[in-house]
Amino acid sequence: MSYLFSESLKKNCDFQYVYKNGKSYANRYLVMYVLENNTDGNRLGISVSKKVGNSVVRHRVTRLIRESYRLHENIFNSGLDIVVVARNSACSVSYQEAESALLHLAKLHQLLKDQIADG
Repeated sequence: MSYLFSESLKKNCDFQYVYKNGKSYANRYLVMYVLENNTDGNRLGISVSKKVGNSVVRHRVTRLIRESYRLHENIFNSGLDIVVVARNSACSVSYQEAESALLHLAKLHQLLKDQIADG
């Protein structure tokens, strides 16, 4: 089993740097900022504001996003800082909706490995 599990972005300054210098795309539930980090691995940061809901709702959304990323991590390109911001509409998403929203943004950013052939 390969352990390529990404680190988390934790520091506020890291998040701010990605917001300021990264490229962003958004869909109905999520906004994704991406910036190259010149390392072998990815770092994932997830931000869910209080506007989305109480702490139970926010943690649920965070877990859904993290799990969707974890299960598809092997198809993401490496060397990226990725910040995913949940929008207010994400408060009631199902796992499938969170997963498809995440993969949709990954495609827009062209983060997926098999995309080179597709387009």
